[in-house]
Amino acid sequence: MSDADATRIIHRRTPESAAMLANVKRAMAITAALNRLTFEDEDEIRALFSQLIGKKVDDGFQLIPPFYTASGDEIRLGRNVFVNQNCTFYDLGGLDIGDDVMIGPNVSLITAGHPLEPSQRRTATIGKPILIERNVWIAAGATVIGGVTVGENSVVAAGSVVTRNVAPNTLVGGNPARVIRSIRD
Repeated sequence: MSDADATRIIHRRTPESAAMLANVKRAMAITAALNRLTFEDEDEIRALFSQLIGKKVDDGFQLIPPFYTASGDEIRLGRNVFVNQNCTFYDLGGLDIGDDVMIGPNVSLITAGHPLEPSQRRTATIGKPILIERNVWIAAGATVIGGVTVGENSVVAAGSVVTRNVAPNTLVGGNPARVIRSIRD
């Protein structure tokens, strides 16, 4: 996935920014209801998450609340995805999560940012997609930044900050995350 081709820029005080704000309010209402549930409320969690993303989630989807998102409608999930508690998905740039992905507690998937120049920071929100391929495990407290693809069967170690693509079958860790070793079955 080329992050240059998929970058989304929303300028302040435009119809697109007003729509973004309305969507944030919608997502906050849904996540507030979601976060009152417990792990035992699996069917209701799946129903609310389906409402949040605008598409029915797979019966194998599991989420342990609380969960936070900026909009939700740019999240696309595969089958049999597990999301542990206290995760944050800022999905403005698009967030694609493949089949059989496991996401640990306190993980942040952040597709949105702002311009680096101080005078421009409040003028726009910039979204870059994240792609998490099949059978990835993102361990506790990791952060993945927009514009990144995490390759199939890879593992992101606990507490890592992923700023670059992760090749398939690779263990990465650290800040910024670096290759630790290949993963073989």
